[in-house]
Amino acid sequence: QVQLVESGGGLVQAGGSLRLSCAASGSISRVDNMAWYRQAPGKQRDLVARIGSAGSTNYADSVKGRFTISRVNAKNTVYLQMNSLKPEDTGVYYCNADVVRSGSYGSYNYWGQGTQVTVSS
Repeated sequence: QVQLVESGGGLVQAGGSLRLSCAASGSISRVDNMAWYRQAPGKQRDLVARIGSAGSTNYADSVKGRFTISRVNAKNTVYLQMNSLKPEDTGVYYCNADVVRSGSYGSYNYWGQGTQVTVSS
């Protein structure tokens, strides 16, 4: 069994910062891609940022220059540093990871439970 547990969401004023964390735990052999998605009220879940196991990254255009994704492989943990937050960044942020489980060969995709980020104007 593999779990992704997020933390760090909350309420912040526009222009402020938040840092999200997501730790993968369980019977894990390896964690490949890790990512953050965002779902605003009434909208679909969209990719915010993704990081490969070697550190390559890609970002949604709307967050480039403001958000930074990083990871610590030894801890199976991914972070999202969010600066210069805007009201349109409001939503539930979900962690996502491709995990190779112990004793398995292929990777499985997992989601966290989500953490609410609210940016007030």
